[in-house]
Amino acid sequence: MIPGAYALGAEMKRFVEGEDRKQGVLLPEYLDDYVAENNPVRVIDVFVGELDLSSLGFDGIVPEATGRPGYHPSVLLKIYIYGYLNQVQSSRRLEREAQRNVEMMWLTGRLAPDFKTIADFRKDNGPAIRASCRQFIVLCRQLDLFAHAIVAIDGSRFKAVNTRDKNFTRASIQRRMEQVEASIDRYMSALATADRHEGDVAEAKAVRLKDKIASLKTQMQAFKALEVEVHAAPDQQISLTDPDARAMATNGKGTGMVGYNVQTAVDTMHHLIVAHEVTNVGHDRGQLSTMAKLAKTEMGVDALDVLADRGYFDSEEVLACEPIGVTPYLPKPLTSGAKADGRFGKQDFVYIPDDDVYRCPAGERLTWRFTSVEQGLNVHKYWTSNCAGCALKDQCTPGKQRRVRRWEHEAVIDAMQERLDRAPKSMRIRRATVEHPFGTIKAWMGATHFRTTTLNKVRTEMSLHVLAYNLKRVIAILGVGPLIQMIRA
Repeated sequence: MIPGAYALGAEMKRFVEGEDRKQGVLLPEYLDDYVAENNPVRVIDVFVGELDLSSLGFDGIVPEATGRPGYHPSVLLKIYIYGYLNQVQSSRRLEREAQRNVEMMWLTGRLAPDFKTIADFRKDNGPAIRASCRQFIVLCRQLDLFAHAIVAIDGSRFKAVNTRDKNFTRASIQRRMEQVEASIDRYMSALATADRHEGDVAEAKAVRLKDKIASLKTQMQAFKALEVEVHAAPDQQISLTDPDARAMATNGKGTGMVGYNVQTAVDTMHHLIVAHEVTNVGHDRGQLSTMAKLAKTEMGVDALDVLADRGYFDSEEVLACEPIGVTPYLPKPLTSGAKADGRFGKQDFVYIPDDDVYRCPAGERLTWRFTSVEQGLNVHKYWTSNCAGCALKDQCTPGKQRRVRRWEHEAVIDAMQERLDRAPKSMRIRRATVEHPFGTIKAWMGATHFRTTTLNKVRTEMSLHVLAYNLKRVIAILGVGPLIQMIRA
């Protein structure tokens, strides 16, 4: 006997012991016994079972009279929702899960489609899958989860299946061509040096340098051809792997990415994503009224308060919110050149609406002089003729007189600023509401973010992530059992 074996065996008995692999066991008689009553997979089963897949637009609802039988769309939709709920987005991984995962076996009735069938379902049913995501928002509305008509809107950049090296703009392709030219010059200089030496080593080095120079010249020809395509493109940018992906700047210098801009509207009460959209525009300006209107429609409310950051500020967008029943809360960007130079900014001049004049820091009244059209907007100009003798002129303007510009609808902007002053915590609420879902979904996605290419497929992929996120949130709020009862009601 091995020394100490008896003592080791006695110690092992004090741990929780597993089953003997050769011991016969009586497994549960029903597959249903493997899935607990409070398992989220039961919510997926009931939710998909209650959907009208035909009206949502899914293909294959009516089976073909001839040929091999196919899978019902409900089975494949359940597989995708389960996969995205559990951070399994790959069709190949979903195929493996269907073969070995007890929860997936319960959900599909032990059906195990191959990865090609799973992938084709997502590719061919994009609009219907996106409609299913919106249908869950309808369910949340019926459950009265949107009692507070307040949402926070924000956008975030998500990586596409396209590296920066496969994306070309006018500036980037010019920079790469300059780099190739510099490399050719460097190798040509090294080749001239190698030619001055004799021997096998020098000859082999010269051959390698010639090959590198030839390769660089071929690369230069390719860049010149791409330069023509870039100049001919509508936005003067092309991506080779994903043609819809675009280069987008981020906060850090040299850290831009090629991807998509995902817009979301999140309700401030339960932090559910009530509306989302995927664009390939790298900024948020111009998205405020569109996202607000979409969120208002999805929530089914008559009036909606919207919180957003400075990136959404656009005077015409703010004006467009009022007719659709949306009240925006967002700060105006501080872009005053005078303020940056240490002089008085426009915010230091007080507008008096009854007299249509501005009062300057020195107490003088700046009166209306004329109106001009700037970038399609009617802009009023105000100034006074008393600037020359003003004691504060050096702090105000280096010119002859200080002129103040005012948009014809700037009263809307002033009213919004007053609302912000009365609600100082609104921007903190916005940040705590809308940024967490982005972080959660990106963590689920992993470092690569999107796995599909082209805008329509990426929108479908994002809808599945949003549906999974909202499903998990509602389960946390209501619980599995009560949610199932409410879906069936």
